Amino acid sequence: MRTDICDRLGIEFPIFAFTHCRDVAAAVSNAGGLGVLGAVGFTAEQLEVELAWLDEHVGDNPYGVDLVIPSKYEGKGIEGLSPEQLEAELAKHVPEGHREFAEKILADHGVPKLPEEETHPQLLGWTSTTAGPQVEVILKHPKAKLVANALGTPPPEFVSQIQESGRLIGALCGSVKHAMNHKDAGLDFVVCQGTEGGGHCGEVSSLVLWPQVIDAVGDLPVLAAGGIGDGRQVAAAMAMGAAGAWTGSIWLTVEEANVPPAQMKTYIDATSHDTIRSRAWTGKPARMLRNDWTDAWESTDTPDPLPMPLQMMVALDGVKRGHRYPEAAKDVNFNPVGQVVGMMNKMERSADVMNHLIEDYVNACERLNKLNGAL
Repeated sequence: MRTDICDRLGIEFPIFAFTHCRDVAAAVSNAGGLGVLGAVGFTAEQLEVELAWLDEHVGDNPYGVDLVIPSKYEGKGIEGLSPEQLEAELAKHVPEGHREFAEKILADHGVPKLPEEETHPQLLGWTSTTAGPQVEVILKHPKAKLVANALGTPPPEFVSQIQESGRLIGALCGSVKHAMNHKDAGLDFVVCQGTEGGGHCGEVSSLVLWPQVIDAVGDLPVLAAGGIGDGRQVAAAMAMGAAGAWTGSIWLTVEEANVPPAQMKTYIDATSHDTIRSRAWTGKPARMLRNDWTDAWESTDTPDPLPMPLQMMVALDGVKRGHRYPEAAKDVNFNPVGQVVGMMNKMERSADVMNHLIEDYVNACERLNKLNGAL
């Protein structure tokens, strides 16, 4: 199971766990994989707190950080503004009708407003302006050995900064074209995600997309993503030539996950047929559980979702209120998850999930060896 990227990162298994929860990231890194903390929801100051905590809880093990700097977004090219100034400028382009519609959905479902002391920025790290301070924080933490960009090829200045610091930088892709853009930019690896995956994804399934991208990029390491829920799928990806497995959804229902019980129950009760690709939260197609919020934005007589990052500037209050009041928001909560949700039927410790992935991988390889007459 050990591949070259394991040696480059100093990890035992090429299993990467994307998560927004530092406890999960630490647990996976301590179990021999690489926990990758999603940074989009944190200010630079908050990210510093999270990474300092990880430094103290991973021992000598490394971890990664995931950024979101889209190749295309509203406001790209606006120079010389601070994150606060950019937020104020972009807010001018958000129609009041969209804000009113979002508020009506939440009010109709009885989701309380946040206390005044829990105010928050509207603009997350969806732009190069807001991600720049996050990169500066990452570079202060030597155990943060890997950086991934979730949407598009990272800006050249970030690529050079990160590589010159001795870290690996890569990006997710949903097509061969995207993968080749990453290779041409000199990235160290590609995360190839099929449409089954949670969050932002394309339209091509993993089983079709993985071998196409692996063949196209040649010796550039490809981490397979999208629909990986057990070790059999890890083995399938490795058999196709992947350098490792990039997982995400399965860490939403572990004991360490910072997911409220009501929201976790929604995940555990869901089937693979309950997911939908929608622009209703972020402005770009992302896979999530279908509910009243996604249905409301898909209706023909309601506002169309705005481009990224404007739609999240409308929807972020709903995200925060849903996390704060998960029982009230159960029918309108933001539940990004892949089709593998149909396999996520119970809560387990992160270390146990890692063990299952490894054991199932070994069993799958032994089964193939028997079929080939090797044993």
